[in-house]
Amino acid sequence: MPLPLVVGVDGSEDSLVAVDWAADEAVRLGLPLRIVHASLWERYEDRLPSLGGERPAPRVMAGHIVASAAERAGRRAPGLEVGSAVLAEDPVAALLAEGDNATAVVTGSRGRGGLKSLLLGSVALAVAGRACGPVIVVRGDGAGIEGTHDRVLLGVGEPGVAQTAARFALREAAARRCVLDAVRAWRRPGVPAATERDDEDEAAAAIEELLGPAPAGHPGVRVSRTVVEGPPGKVLLHRSAAADLLVLGVRREHGRDGLQLGRVTHRLLHHALCPVAVVPQLP
Repeated sequence: MPLPLVVGVDGSEDSLVAVDWAADEAVRLGLPLRIVHASLWERYEDRLPSLGGERPAPRVMAGHIVASAAERAGRRAPGLEVGSAVLAEDPVAALLAEGDNATAVVTGSRGRGGLKSLLLGSVALAVAGRACGPVIVVRGDGAGIEGTHDRVLLGVGEPGVAQTAARFALREAAARRCVLDAVRAWRRPGVPAATERDDEDEAAAAIEELLGPAPAGHPGVRVSRTVVEGPPGKVLLHRSAAADLLVLGVRREHGRDGLQLGRVTHRLLHHALCPVAVVPQLP
């Protein structure tokens, strides 16, 4: 049985947008969908102050959040297999654990408690920065979220982080029957033109080495190979405006604490104009 696509929900509008996106993605990939709500309500539900009126207990509210999200997914994708869970755990820890038995984890860009001034919520950032499997943060404008561009964008990074991300991007492009836009940025060195041409050629060679003349396992996918002069973050941010999904590879090291995200990935999680998939390359 295929591993499910997991989506975290907390009742916020952003998490409901993530449910819609995840339902569409599950249908595309032929996967079951698992909806998860996690919070530490067991620790504080007996200590909440009374406000002079009745209100649902936190565990009841959690059940409503999941039931509503499951109903929404069912309306979005009739026939989709939808499971759910309410977990009395820290949301980050719960989603990281769920990701160990999932095809990918999907989150909204901000949660219920997030300040509107924040571009990315703490849960989404922590899960994307620590998970051992792919994490998709649903963000961006309406066209990117709805998938109207027919283009998956792959940021071609260094060899040590690119292979798994490339396979993920190819699978996405095949499932969507769209173009894979493989982009490698290079920086102008400020030296003679011959050296400049060498840097551009090296960038083109990196794409060719990663994807080859015909993508292995996905010969039907049309690949656009592009090298662009400029900072990678700026280049990919610009191109994300015409993409339905931006795929970025990151390196994970076992036993290392804290977020494991490079500067480019961190920036794009906050600013990209389409959903962002962070795909770890494990040692």
